[in-house]
Amino acid sequence: MKFLQTIGTAVLALSSLVGAASFSNPLKNPNGSDPHIAYSGGYYYMMTTTWTNLSITRARTLGGLKNGETKIVWTDSNPNRCCNMWAPELHWVDNSWYIYYTAGRNGANNLDLQRNHVLKGGSDPFGSYTYHAQLSNVWGIDGTIARFANWGNYFVWSCMSGNLQSLCIAPLTAPGRIGNTRVLSTPTNSWERNGSPVMEGPAAMYHGGKTYLAYSASFCWTPNYSLGLLTWNGSGDPALSNSWSKSGPVFTSANSNYGPGHNGFFQSPDGTEIWNVYHATQIRTGACDGNRYVMAQKVNWNSNGTPNFGTPVRLGATLAGPSGE
Repeated sequence: MKFLQTIGTAVLALSSLVGAASFSNPLKNPNGSDPHIAYSGGYYYMMTTTWTNLSITRARTLGGLKNGETKIVWTDSNPNRCCNMWAPELHWVDNSWYIYYTAGRNGANNLDLQRNHVLKGGSDPFGSYTYHAQLSNVWGIDGTIARFANWGNYFVWSCMSGNLQSLCIAPLTAPGRIGNTRVLSTPTNSWERNGSPVMEGPAAMYHGGKTYLAYSASFCWTPNYSLGLLTWNGSGDPALSNSWSKSGPVFTSANSNYGPGHNGFFQSPDGTEIWNVYHATQIRTGACDGNRYVMAQKVNWNSNGTPNFGTPVRLGATLAGPSGE
C-alpha cells in the first residue's frame, strides 16, 4: 500500500510539472505588436510596442507572462525621440543589457523621422536604463543584433534603398555605434510586395552552425504579411548580400491568425529548444496597430537541418511549454 501511495505521489508531482509547463496563446492582447523575449536567470523578459514608452514584463514561465510583473523602464521628454516608440529588444552586449528600439519626433505629421536608438542597462534586465545613443541620422526602424563567429556583432535593421523598404547591415563596433552600412537584401519577390514592397523586423537565429535572419515581408495592413528567411553560408562576409540565400514565405496566416510577423527568437530554459515569438491579428485584412497580439511556438527542424516554423496555432490551444520550465 505504501508503494502504491509513493507511485501516486510521484505521478501527481509529474502531472503538476507538466501542467505548469503548458500554456496557451495569446501571451499579450492587445498591444502585442513587435514582441521580443529574452530568457535570463530563471525569468522570461518580454517587450512589445506600447507606442508611448518602453516596458518589460517578466515571469518564471512562458504562460506566466500573461499576468507577469510589468515595469516601465523608459519614457522620454526629448522631442526628437519621445514618440512612436516601436520594436524594443533586449540584448546582452559587452557584459551589460541594452535595449534597441525605434522612436520618432514629437508632432511629426508622418513617420519619416523614425530612427534607431539604444538604452544602456546593467547586469539585471529588470533594472534601470539610461539613454545611450542614436545609431544613424537617416530613416531606420526595427533594429536587432546578429552575431557571427569570427566576424563579431552586426546591427541589422529596416532601411530605405531607393524607394524600397529593405534590410541594411553594419558592424556593431560598440553597443551604441555602427560601422559602414550596406544594403543586405531588397524585397524583389512577389510575396514580399503585397500592399507595398517591405522587408522589416529582422531577427537572428542560430542552429547547426548556421545563422538565420527571419524578417517580415509585405505591408502589415494586409493578411499577406509573413515571414521570410535569409540564411548565411557561414564563410562569406555577412555584410555582403551574396553571402546569404533567401527563402519564403516560411510562416503565413492560418487558423484565423492573420499577418503573423515581426518575430523574435529565444531559447528554452535548458537551452535545447529555440522558440519563435511573433504577433498576429484576427482582423482579416491585417493590422499595423495595437490590435495585434503576442504568440509563441517552438521551432522544429526538417531532416535537412532547415527550420520548420509550422503554422500559427489557433488561439486558446494548449501547448507544451519550453523545455526545462
